Amino acid sequence: MERVSKMVSEKAVVIFSMTSCCMSHTIISLFSEFGVNPTVYELDEISSGREIEQALSRLGCNPTVPAVFIGGEFVGGANEVTSLHLKRALKPMLERAGALWV
Repeated sequence: MERVSKMVSEKAVVIFSMTSCCMSHTIISLFSEFGVNPTVYELDEISSGREIEQALSRLGCNPTVPAVFIGGEFVGGANEVTSLHLKRALKPMLERAGALWV
C-alpha cells in the first residue's frame, strides 16, 4: 500500500493498467484526447505488478485495472472516470491537479 501511495503522489495522473485490458486502453486514450500525459504502470510488464495489484484490491479497486489516480487521490476505474467525464467533472479535476493546462 505504501508503495502505491508513493507512486501516485509523484505524478498528477497515474493509471494502473494491463496491456491486455481494453478498458484500460480506452481510459488512457480518453486522457490523451484531453492532452493529458498520464503515468501508466502496466502491471503485467513490471516485476512487482502482482503485489501492486493486490494493494489496489485492498484499496477497493475492483476490478483492479484500470485504477485511476488524479492528484494523488483514487478516482476509480473505467466506470467512475467515464461517469465523471459525462458529468463534465473530469476536466476541472484534471485542471486542479495540474495535469491539464487551461
